[in-house]
Amino acid sequence: MSSYRFCRTDDIGLLVDALNRCWSPYFPDEPPMTPAAFKRSIRDLQVWCSSCMVAFAGSDPIGVLIGAKRPSGTLVYKIAVHPDHRRQGHGRHLLTSLSSKLAILGPPRIIVEVPDTLTPACELFSAAGYVQEALLTDYVLEWPALSERGNAARVEGFVIPVTVDDLAANGLLGEAHPQTCWERAVETLTARKDDIAGLAVASDERIEAYLLYRNGGEIVSLRTFIEDGGARLKQLLAQLRMRSAGTFLFPKVHPAEISKAVLETLGFHPVGGHRLYAARAQSD
Repeated sequence: MSSYRFCRTDDIGLLVDALNRCWSPYFPDEPPMTPAAFKRSIRDLQVWCSSCMVAFAGSDPIGVLIGAKRPSGTLVYKIAVHPDHRRQGHGRHLLTSLSSKLAILGPPRIIVEVPDTLTPACELFSAAGYVQEALLTDYVLEWPALSERGNAARVEGFVIPVTVDDLAANGLLGEAHPQTCWERAVETLTARKDDIAGLAVASDERIEAYLLYRNGGEIVSLRTFIEDGGARLKQLLAQLRMRSAGTFLFPKVHPAEISKAVLETLGFHPVGGHRLYAARAQSD
């Protein structure tokens, strides 16, 4: 007989075990979850154990939902049912239980970012009443394409190192920050600031454009405050290329964050995407 329960802060071991039993079979190339990695997700993504849930068959975990919570809403960060227990309603029950809890405790907005290649997951969320709000696109930067356009990247201003704290102190993060995926929102940038480097184009008066990146080939944020056809961003990307070789991924870009046309001008091309679904919590 199946049973379900929400978790507590002392259930990290259970959640790690449930993820390794239920999530890992679908993603064998990912490293196993560990207590240390789970605790980092609490710090970086605001995963809340009380927004996580495990389904059991006897004492064995057969399903798991990992929820992260911020004032803006709750993210269904991961949800998985063990392959031997699929299509028995466990995933739907986990989602409806979370919705019922949030209808009472809040916040009422629930979102999920699903790879558009995972058709069963997309079908699950659609059947549970989630509505697609946007397509988050993964982009890869083509360095040759950038170099061909390099002459257009000469602008007035100085390229300087910049940190997340510098941007926050200048009022360039927070409410003015554009809409982004959960893993690149301001809260995550702040939590991971020691792992993030940055460059900015600065005039005598202000920062006019900036780029944040992580070693290993990930662009975290790319913003300009000047209408210049992307010239300042090209200048920053050219400087990044001088500092770090290899391909850079700009993942899960929301269409409101920076336009596809600008990214293509800069030398990016799409390589995949995630569907952003949303729902409002409601009681059964």
